[in-house]
Amino acid sequence: MRRWPEGRRGWTYAALRVALVLGLLAGAAVGAGMWVTSAPGESFRGELPPLTTAQREAAARIRADVETLASRIGPRDAAEHPAALAKAAAHVEAQLVAAGYTVTRRPFEVHRRTVYNLEATLKGDASAQELVVVGAHYDSTPTTPGADDNASGTAALLEIARSLRGRKLARSVRLVAFVNEEPPYFKTGAMGSLVYARGLKREGAEVIGMLSLETLGYYDPRPNTQRYPPGLSAFYPSTGDFIAIVGTGESRALVHRVTGAFRSAARFPSEAIAAPAFVQGVDFSDHWSFAQVGYPAVMVTDTAFLRNANYHEPTDVAGALDYERMARVIEGLVGAIAELAAPG
Repeated sequence: MRRWPEGRRGWTYAALRVALVLGLLAGAAVGAGMWVTSAPGESFRGELPPLTTAQREAAARIRADVETLASRIGPRDAAEHPAALAKAAAHVEAQLVAAGYTVTRRPFEVHRRTVYNLEATLKGDASAQELVVVGAHYDSTPTTPGADDNASGTAALLEIARSLRGRKLARSVRLVAFVNEEPPYFKTGAMGSLVYARGLKREGAEVIGMLSLETLGYYDPRPNTQRYPPGLSAFYPSTGDFIAIVGTGESRALVHRVTGAFRSAARFPSEAIAAPAFVQGVDFSDHWSFAQVGYPAVMVTDTAFLRNANYHEPTDVAGALDYERMARVIEGLVGAIAELAAPG
């Protein structure tokens, strides 16, 4: 058996074969990257337009909710700060009621204590049995006031509730504040969103899509402020000034629909990814729970630890967040949710 090419021609053919293989592999990698990162529409680029009066008012309300949760209440979790967790639930419930909703407490037991998922519904018209679920977790880790993670998502949920109130939609929108997203409950049977998603599945609920609002408040417009899991930096900007719509490959259609609708509704930078679950961070929130029971689900996020050094630290405080950018993001999310809830 001949192990090595013979002569100049043999070596030339061997080099060409190697180059061809490497080229095919590189092409496949680029193609896979484009499949994972592509999305409808174009991300907004350039200087943000001046805030409208409505956006300024929304920013003030969002700040007030984040400050209540992160500054006045502080760390809130079932294990070490159950009283604070109860105060956070009471604040969320009071704000939803003030916005005109009826709130249903969905209780379950953990550490011999009762904790609650909080549910409010904007009932649809023609297709009311079909649900668009929008959720955020109101707990934090025990070591942090949790302004970005996840008072920002909870405040966004409340502002979305205010913005949608009174709208005529074909499908119903279910607004849910989840408990127990953070460790040690994450991806366990005590995770609030998993308890809730399993309940929907048992009821035979028809969930069109779920949006998890996770860390929405931290932005840095300076260059080289954004990091990525290995292999993805070539496809995305290095500036941490965008919002990301994230899902696994199974939810790719929903990632695309939400991204396209967001870009139509808001002049704000946005990126999208639909990647395998082994990619770091792709399933790190409550959308994971809905995927477990077969519902399409996405996370909307500022990318958390890939941008924000305050993640899970005592420095995750209300003063570190950008409420004006949050108001712009929420405007785009309201447009996306309304599009999802429109007639099929």
